Amino acid sequence: MRLLLPGLLPALPPGFPAMLYPLARQLLFSLPTETSHYLSLAAISLAERTGALQVLPLVPPQPVELMGLRFPNPVGLAAGLDKNGDHIDGLAALGFGSIEIGTITPRPQPGNPKPRLFRIPEATAIINRMGFNNLGVDHLVRQVQRTRYKGVLGINIGKNFDTPVEEAASDYLACMDKVYAHASYITINISSPNTKGLRNLQSGDALAALLEPIKNRQAQLATQHGRYVPLALKIAPDLELTDVEVIAEQLRRFEIDAVIATNTTISRVGVEGLVHGSEAGGLSGAPVRASSLRVQRELVAALDGKLPVIGVGGITDGASAAEKITAGAAMVQIYTGFIYRGPALIREAAAAIAAASC
Repeated sequence: MRLLLPGLLPALPPGFPAMLYPLARQLLFSLPTETSHYLSLAAISLAERTGALQVLPLVPPQPVELMGLRFPNPVGLAAGLDKNGDHIDGLAALGFGSIEIGTITPRPQPGNPKPRLFRIPEATAIINRMGFNNLGVDHLVRQVQRTRYKGVLGINIGKNFDTPVEEAASDYLACMDKVYAHASYITINISSPNTKGLRNLQSGDALAALLEPIKNRQAQLATQHGRYVPLALKIAPDLELTDVEVIAEQLRRFEIDAVIATNTTISRVGVEGLVHGSEAGGLSGAPVRASSLRVQRELVAALDGKLPVIGVGGITDGASAAEKITAGAAMVQIYTGFIYRGPALIREAAAAIAAASC
């Protein structure tokens, strides 16, 4: 068998990588969900190291500027896929405009009991109740220090499951102290449904009590490190309009740099009666598209241009990516759609956004 070296790959049809992914997905989807998750990440990292990802078509440059950062294209990877920062270089080689890793917590924790990750292919959806399983912030920092990636890197931080909600700020501050020097931006995750009480931090007084010390610490760290690292807040799709308006008010008050809308939903609309549709956890994928878009629109209106919104939730094709932009998002992030569609979705979403922006 002839060894194919990087730079000596044979000419391949333009659609060849896209043709391969459905075959790989069929194999991966035959495995237990969490097993295939880690196997996929390991395969992506191996493919990057061996040069195999060079056959992927490039995502054309389409720079976006927000939070004082320049993103090479408007399609980022959402947090959750690479919680520990173990696969940054491989994921970056797929063409994402940014990579967000985490959610990370101060101390390692195993997360919720297995099984805790469920595919619902009929709805292009996933339910997860992972519970911030991760190896701790120190491990993530070591991985970031080893990466060759020089692009936009977001680090998503949260609290340990056994830290009382009223003491949550201490966990976020502990993570900030350790990741600040290594992040392009930091995301404050208060919207996962899989850590008890976490979403309570989205309410007015609790949110103010969290954001004030975080914003103060940001100023201290900016002075200490000689660089300003922006903060983003990630919110849920299950909010009422009054909740969205209160959050927008606090975001403006504390001068948070961006907001990510949205996380997974606790609703089961769109998966009723399907296998795994009643599992506990956060639902992502196509069924969250409408509620995520509603919250995003309400947020854009309430913020009145004071800070950018990053649209996430239900992006499974170019049209669903473009609608986030036409509804006021500055850029998008993908996760579940990427699981179902593969790297082709990155290019398709970028092209649709380009067309919608003309």
